[in-house]
Amino acid sequence: MSAKQHDKENTRKVTKRTPPNDVPQFFRLNIEVGDLKSAISFYTKLLGIEGRKQAGARCYFNCGSVTLQVLDVSSVGQPHPAAKALYFTVNDLEAAYERAMALQCLSREEVHDAPGGGIVVRPWGERSFYAEDPWKNPLCFVEEGTVYVG
Repeated sequence: MSAKQHDKENTRKVTKRTPPNDVPQFFRLNIEVGDLKSAISFYTKLLGIEGRKQAGARCYFNCGSVTLQVLDVSSVGQPHPAAKALYFTVNDLEAAYERAMALQCLSREEVHDAPGGGIVVRPWGERSFYAEDPWKNPLCFVEEGTVYVG
């Protein structure tokens, strides 16, 4: 085999695609808040679950396979809002809506010409509502069974 053929063969081996056998799994999302005690109270009431306080001014809320990490950054600066939006599936959308309404955190924005803070079937078929925590982190609650996966 000539050197040229050898190089061509090695190039083919390097560029040959193999399916990944280690697909990254999303396991934690960090959101910043300005008062951990208030945030724990807010998220406990809104999510209807207890968080686990952690060292370093943070609290973990187990939300299925992803942990919501609430981090108090007030000692170093102002909280930076999360990306738009954090999505949660729930079996009882009305119960989640009632908790959000009691916390007065329903979104005032419009989403595709419908009230974000109302329970609405979105154009893509999800039945949902939007909310916002006191630190401007946008949240969306979607009824299980209506989740659009693309």
